[in-house]
Amino acid sequence: MRKVSFWTLYGGVVLLVAAVALPFVRPQWSDTRGWVAGAGALLVLASLVLRLDFGRRVTRYGLHSIVLIVLGFGLVAFVEAVSYRHNTRIDLTENSRNSLSPQTIQLLKNLKTDVAATAFFQSDQPGKKVAEDLLKQYASHSNGRFTWSMADPDRKPDLARQYNVEQYGTIVLGTRGTSEKILVVEEEKLTNGLVKLTREGRRTVYVVRGHGEREVGNTDRQGLSEARAAMERSHYEVKELALAREGKVPADAAAVIIPGPRTDFLPPEIDALNAFLSAGGKLFVMADPFQGEGLKKFLEGYGLTLEDDLVVETNPIGRLFGIGPEVPIVQQYEQHPITRDLRGLSTLFPLTRSIKPRSPAGRFTVQLLARTSPQSWGETDRVALGRGEAKQDPRDPKGPLAVAAVATAGKARLVVFGTSSLASNQFLNIQGNRDLFLNTVSWLAEQEDLISIRPKDSRQTPVMLTALQGQAVFLLPVVVLPGIALIAGIVVLARRRASS
Repeated sequence: MRKVSFWTLYGGVVLLVAAVALPFVRPQWSDTRGWVAGAGALLVLASLVLRLDFGRRVTRYGLHSIVLIVLGFGLVAFVEAVSYRHNTRIDLTENSRNSLSPQTIQLLKNLKTDVAATAFFQSDQPGKKVAEDLLKQYASHSNGRFTWSMADPDRKPDLARQYNVEQYGTIVLGTRGTSEKILVVEEEKLTNGLVKLTREGRRTVYVVRGHGEREVGNTDRQGLSEARAAMERSHYEVKELALAREGKVPADAAAVIIPGPRTDFLPPEIDALNAFLSAGGKLFVMADPFQGEGLKKFLEGYGLTLEDDLVVETNPIGRLFGIGPEVPIVQQYEQHPITRDLRGLSTLFPLTRSIKPRSPAGRFTVQLLARTSPQSWGETDRVALGRGEAKQDPRDPKGPLAVAAVATAGKARLVVFGTSSLASNQFLNIQGNRDLFLNTVSWLAEQEDLISIRPKDSRQTPVMLTALQGQAVFLLPVVVLPGIALIAGIVVLARRRASS
């Protein structure tokens, strides 16, 4: 019997070692790892049972311990099974980079068609687990509309050729006979691919030029190339519009943006904008302080007044961003689809003027969107501003001051910001500026399902420790905790020997 128990124990140990080494030696057999480990555990247990002498007291105690261990493992297995079917994720990382953004979740919940994702990864390829985790999150929020699978292009070359996959790590999204390839496993890339796949056609956004506006082709700090790229990633087609030459707004315009004109519009251009809004058009005006004053009269016809001031803020929060008083930090938003998901986010309005509703507002309904803090005011002394000085006096409007507003009438929609710097390359990707800008475009284009917080760029945040903190991190798990366990074991053993 002892010989049988020896060979049984030997076979069990071999199987357990094989289960550990299997993913490294034969990755394609990884699915059988659990069965091999289970068989090894059963053989080891059988070997122990064959060695037992049930008449001895030590054996009875040993059996009692084994039963308790088995019950413990059973409880752990039960908890694991329950947690697998009913689990909750808690993301404690900075910027919540391991969780899906509200926009992605909203898009998945509103899917109108089934989408199948196929991820082409080798069995042992780095990044495969990241892709699996990301796809699992997408599927969990889609109400069954989003499904996914992994495919090894080396084992399924026909499938890789079918989707024209040329590199490992490619994810293919497919629906209704069309597909979209994602080459980088990131939420932003995957969500934008999902938008392109499920949207029928691309809506066109026109950006007005010819009056000294910021240009979408300019890659300098003052340009709008980043804004253009952000709109194109959201599946908009961005075109420039010279109103003086065209004479009217094109019929395919989902929205028109006027980004900080420095000179006045000609009367025919104003007529074209009025005709566009009268026909239910969508207009986004960003008017910088003391510039483009011809727009002031134009906007008054729609119930909005551009103040002749520069908003200055002494709020100390600005020091945290390393910015001066000419860049107000907005944290107060009114209830509106554009701002509904901006609660808790800051937006920066650099070099902005204030906006007031005009009374009476006519047929347009006016609503303010964002206000500055009570520590702000509208500086009206241009001479003092030219000297780099700003001091509040009784003539200056006191904060909170509105710096963004909307006006609506029927299908017509008009959004006004007191600055165009918010959308510039210098400030677009700071805090919530990009979300506010894209939310405005989505609302104007009547794509409210895209209004939310966009996927975040993943950032690696290194942990910087002092020498003392580094020693503590080493000593606690390596020396202190094992030392406590060792001392506790010695004390228990000594007491047992003393009592025996």
